[in-house]
Amino acid sequence: MSKYETILVFSVNEGDEKAAELVEKFKALIEANGTLESVDEWGKRKLAYLINDEAEGYYALYNFESESAFPAELERIAKITDGVLRSLVVKK
Repeated sequence: MSKYETILVFSVNEGDEKAAELVEKFKALIEANGTLESVDEWGKRKLAYLINDEAEGYYALYNFESESAFPAELERIAKITDGVLRSLVVKK
């Protein structure tokens, strides 16, 4: 088991409720595949540059512990999920 952190940037075009749903979806996914240590919701922030013609995103930082195969799966799921603008998983 290794420690990881991931940051996800969600779209706010469909409203803050949709972003909150995605935060909970990824929280449940991480809990099902490892040990979630903390979730730090940074909230709505201005992006440094436009992503898909969007100027703002909803940021969430997850700290967790899991097997080494799970982070690749987490990134794969983030890339195919509608409403996720960017994702990054880093081993601590």
